[in-house]
Order: sequence, then structure tokens, then C-alpha cells
Amino acid sequence: MKSTLITGGTGFVGSNLSSTLVDHGYNVRILRRSDSDLRALGGLAVKHYLGDVRDVDSLKEAMKGCDTVFHTAAIVSFKRKDRALQYDVNVAGTRNVVEACLAAKVKRLVHTSSVATIGPTASGEPATEESPYGWGTSSAYRHTKYLAEQEVYAGVKRGLDAVIVNPSVIVGERDIHFHGGQMIREVKRGLVPFYVKGGMNVVYVGDVVEGHIQAALRGRTGERYILCGENLTHREIFKRTAAVIGGRAPFAELPLPLLRAGAVLIEKISRFLGVEPLITPDLVSGAGLYNWYSCDKAQRELGYRVTPFDQTILAAYNWYKSNGFL
Repeated sequence: MKSTLITGGTGFVGSNLSSTLVDHGYNVRILRRSDSDLRALGGLAVKHYLGDVRDVDSLKEAMKGCDTVFHTAAIVSFKRKDRALQYDVNVAGTRNVVEACLAAKVKRLVHTSSVATIGPTASGEPATEESPYGWGTSSAYRHTKYLAEQEVYAGVKRGLDAVIVNPSVIVGERDIHFHGGQMIREVKRGLVPFYVKGGMNVVYVGDVVEGHIQAALRGRTGERYILCGENLTHREIFKRTAAVIGGRAPFAELPLPLLRAGAVLIEKISRFLGVEPLITPDLVSGAGLYNWYSCDKAQRELGYRVTPFDQTILAAYNWYKSNGFL
């Protein structure tokens, strides 16, 4: 792993991965658009290649001389207006990455997928890498990430040495767009009066980055590895977050039918007013389920380690405060 390329290098995972690889002495390149927000990089010593995963020629140019590619670029959205773009970037873009890697004879591709491509389990037990995809097409994000994995598997059949990693909800430093960290901001402001039944899994970005690196070094070709943290109920997540950052915990459970009806109404009103919706039917499609996962395989094969939830929240909160985001 002497020379690496990171697609989506200015994003949440990509910027943290760039930082760690630079600290380890690796030669790091990133592929980014000309209008990419560079704040998450913070002036890191990486080589910039302008391009787009939708442009296979720019991918091939950026990959010249690289032995390892980390494909972290994706559109993370649960808004109806972004669906076409998600299929274009997440699916067709991954197909382009696979084609470029094969053309450049890259030694290893690590594809950043998501636990969104796994489960849910009928029993409610933590899902594993063997748990089938069961979300259908109701969520464009989940469906496009699932289809992107199929593009990687097709590349493996053609001789590509590729590994897939599946992070859960990521929280930590450099999340300038508040993807996983949105709950921290809202709990701190006291804007989460309710919780819903069910639960989810939250993982520290540092663990996800280390999981990527170990997948590149030790992962088995054609395998996927869940990179996750603690399995907690939604009530536990908000209560513990509030305790760590000095915020306000929710005080009552919101009935699921009311949540779903509210999401539909909010999306319609937001579309009429031309503003971004706070919640959408896509976002709450998994509400009420226990979206829990097992990282046993990653621990066993990659030496993966889990940072405790409270420590994860505190690390993210301190970064937001010190960088003027809260």
C-alpha cells in the first residue's frame, strides 16, 4: 500500500482516512470535484486530482501508479429530489471505479458500503455479513448502496482484488455536514423531545478508518466486513448523548404511525415551500426496528476494535466545539 487514491477524499470518511494515512507515512491522493468543500481536510498534505466518479477518464488518470484505491465517494441523502443523483453516483459511479481499477491494474480496492445493505433480521438479533438485503427499493440510499456492492462483486468475478466494508451510523471528527452528528447538535439544543422504539448502531469514525486500512492489508478478496459500534435503543442513545454533552434528553415515546404521517406531511409542505425537509418518509422507513449489527467477523479477521459509545460522542462534540460548529 505504497500509493493510495481516495475517492470522496473531502468527505467525512475520506478526510479522516486521508489524515490517518498521511500520519502513517503513506503517499495519498484524493479525487474531488472542482467545487468540493475542503474544510474537512484542514490543509492535509495530500495530492488533489480534479474529477468525478461519473467520469471514468478522470478516475483512470488519478489511479495511474496507485496500488490501492479506497472508494468512499457516495451521495448520502434521504430526500426524494436526490434519488436520480444517487443512482448516478452511487451505482454508475461505482461501476466506473471498478472499470478504472481493472484498467489501471490496481492491486486492491476497498469499497465503502454501509450496513444499509444488510438486514433487517426477522428475529431482531444483530445482523451479520450473511444477513440478506431486505429493504427493497423504498429507500434510494439503501437500494443504491446495495446495487453498488453488486458492481464490486461483478468486478471481483473479472479478477479485481476488492474488499467491502460496511460501517453503521458514523460519528466523529470532521463531520462538517452533520451526517451522524446531527443528533449531537439537536440534543444539545434541546430539540429532541421524543424518541421512537427500536434502536440503531453508532460507530466512531476512527474505528471505521482503521477498519478500512486493515481491510486493505488483511481483508479477504470478495468478502465484506461490518464496522460497527455498540447496539443501543434510540432512548439509550439520546439519554447517554445528553449526559455526555450536557444536553436535554427526550421525555416521551412518539408513536410510529404519527412519525410516519408527520414525515409525509413535512416532505409535502417543504416541497411546496421550496425548503429542505427536516424528516422524510425515506429517512424514517427503518424506524421502530432494531437495526443492530455484529462486527465479530471484522474483529476476528481484521483485528477490529470498538470505541465505547460515550467516548465516541465526546470526541465528536469536542471537535465540533473547537472548530466552531456548535
